[in-house]
Parts: sequence; C-alpha cells; structure tokens
Amino acid sequence: MSDILIAIILVVIIVAIVWYLLKQVSALVINAIVGLICLFLLNFLHVMQWIGRPDPGWDIATVLICCIGGVPGVLILMLLSILGITI
Repeated sequence: MSDILIAIILVVIIVAIVWYLLKQVSALVINAIVGLICLFLLNFLHVMQWIGRPDPGWDIATVLICCIGGVPGVLILMLLSILGITI
C-alpha cells in the first residue's frame, strides 16, 4: 500500500515539474517569436536609417540576442547601433 502511495506522489511531482517547465518554455518561445518579428520590422521599415545608422542585419549574434532577449533585446541592439557599437 505504501509503495502505491509513494508512486502516486512521485508521479504528481513529476507532472508538476513538467507542467512548470512547459509553461516556461512556451513563454520563451513566444518571447523569441515577438523579438524576431520586431527585428524583421526594424529591418523591413529601415527604422535605423531614419536616424542615420545602418540596419542591424541578420547575422547569428543579432538573431540570438533577439531570440533570447525578445523586445528588450531588439531595443538593446538599437541602442548599441545608435552609440556606434556593432555586433
């Protein structure tokens, strides 16, 4: 009887952990998609050229910053570009 109770408790704990991880992963995926959409719009509308700087482009570092950072990552790339720091 105690073996069944321990197994049920372990299953509940594993399900809770998986649920939490999936919730976090889905938030990260949504953040990455929004960041890439913002980078696409930034390059498509040539926003940085309005202030006299080149567009950030699509290199691996820029895409990773936008995927990990999302909208704040795009804003950081814009700020670095305005300050003249290229990545």
